[in-house]
Amino acid sequence: MFGILPFARIGLAITLMLLTPFGAAGQDAFKEFKQLESTPKMPKLNAFVAPGAAQGVRLRDVSLEAKLTADGAPVEDGLSWYVFSPVAGADGKLPLIASSRGGTAAFQLAAGDYFVNVSFGRAGVTKKLTVPDASEVDKQVMILDAGGLLLNAVSGSDVRIRPNQLSFSIYSAEVRDDGERGLVMADVPPNTVVRLNAGTYHVVSEYGNVNATIRADIQVEAGKLTEATIQHRAAQINFKLVSETGGEAIADTAWSILTAAGDSVGESVSAFPTMVLAEGEYTAVARNKDKIYQRDFTVAAGVNTDVEVLMKDQQAQQPIAPAATALPPGQAAAGPKGVPQPGGEIPPQPPLPSYEDLQNGDGASLD
Repeated sequence: MFGILPFARIGLAITLMLLTPFGAAGQDAFKEFKQLESTPKMPKLNAFVAPGAAQGVRLRDVSLEAKLTADGAPVEDGLSWYVFSPVAGADGKLPLIASSRGGTAAFQLAAGDYFVNVSFGRAGVTKKLTVPDASEVDKQVMILDAGGLLLNAVSGSDVRIRPNQLSFSIYSAEVRDDGERGLVMADVPPNTVVRLNAGTYHVVSEYGNVNATIRADIQVEAGKLTEATIQHRAAQINFKLVSETGGEAIADTAWSILTAAGDSVGESVSAFPTMVLAEGEYTAVARNKDKIYQRDFTVAAGVNTDVEVLMKDQQAQQPIAPAATALPPGQAAAGPKGVPQPGGEIPPQPPLPSYEDLQNGDGASLD
């Protein structure tokens, strides 16, 4: 399997890791790239008195800071802090009683026990906090054990891929009993820093939306920014049906692209469709006015090209109507990924995460 672009240009791709320190300088590296934001800024609640507590109960100042590594500098921005009561509410969940965003955090809390969670992107850690009755609370330091991952990809050895044609999904390295991996983050754009707990992750890179998919395992180190470039063995192919070589594309043409084994990998109804295909042998089948034309062609990694099918290459068989996809009553066909459909509603803003959400890595405010 082809994967990460190697240091030297060799036949098989290997993992390329560029690690930069992620202390004070590493945090600056985060700021150079667009971050993944998912929710608006949360209100800061800086005081909490347990229900039923007597009036005038004394509150203790609690100061918290987080570091990427034990010997690193405190993170100055991009943190999400959550304070939960340890007593489950009527819904069986731990109530969220205070939250804050930024760098260090300060709360005023009544004596008692709490759970404190800090999240930095998809990285996070939780600890139990006890606020005493008769003494002050020492500054709480949370160690995230986290780093950053920045992904990109090329086609062939060094052909740049447009960002809107690339998408990455990050999964856990471990395979569950059902044979699947846990999804950490989907649809990650290229050149975007994703903050993650240290560890190994399974990355899936998709170039286009046909069959150009590459998988690779990538190691994220605490306190460092890991940059990885995926090497796709694919190319962008433009198709057109013409009456003569170099002629104009003929409209009202339906296309089917088949592998050498005869499997269909792409379909389109367009005079000049474009598809990204993994390298290999294919057959382009064009249907126009009840006639079928076809041509065999080869895709070479990184070699974007046009494939012309001549109308003289007519086949004897009659066209077969494409199979229709049955949809449940009332369900409309989905449009292109990421494009709002007519009549669609703007989804409501997600609520603040619960304690259970944060422990499962599904916090709504995670970057």
